[in-house]
Order: sequence, then C-alpha cells, then structure tokens
Amino acid sequence: MLGLLLIYFIGKRFYDLSVEFNQNKWLFAILGVIVYYAAGFIFGIIVAILDVYVFDWGIDWENSFGVNLLGLPVGLLTVWGLYILLQNKWKKSVVLIKDEINDIGRNIDDN
Repeated sequence: MLGLLLIYFIGKRFYDLSVEFNQNKWLFAILGVIVYYAAGFIFGIIVAILDVYVFDWGIDWENSFGVNLLGLPVGLLTVWGLYILLQNKWKKSVVLIKDEINDIGRNIDDN
C-alpha cells in the first residue's frame, strides 16, 4: 500500500511541475517514479556488494520489508533532488510570451 501511495504522490508532484512549466506531463510523472525505483535498486546493489565483499554486515536479505525500508529514504532523496534540479532548470529557461496584437501595423525597427 505504501508503494502505491508513493507512486501516486511522486507522479503527481512531477506532473504538476511539468504543467507549471509547460513540459511533457506524463513523461516527467513516469520519470519521477522510475527514478525513485532505480535509486532504490542501485542503492540495494551497492549495499549488497559492500555487505558480501567488504564489511560483512550480515544483513538478512530474505527480509524484504527491511530491505525495502533501506531503499525508501535513498529513493525519496533522489526524487527530491531531481525535482529541485528540474524546477531550477525550467525556471531559468522560461519563455515570455509577447503580446503581438498591439504590434500589428508597426515597423519592425520601432521596437
């Protein structure tokens, strides 16, 4: 159930952000969810490699709930970082729409 709520809220935040900056809505909503799961997966791989080959922490890998809880904060922090990155990038590249109706009949050089 927690996973479904996370998918909804992550997708909704990215969807709203892309609507605000006139970007592709569904692409960024899905990208946010994919980044969340990819970050958790990569973190799990790194922890597994460190557990087996370097530190021998003795993590119980059959306990899927515990392993999922390890990836939760990493995935959320990664999604938050991507959100801030996209928001800052899109704020810098906002295109101002000029009202050209008032310019009908003027010379181009008069601007």
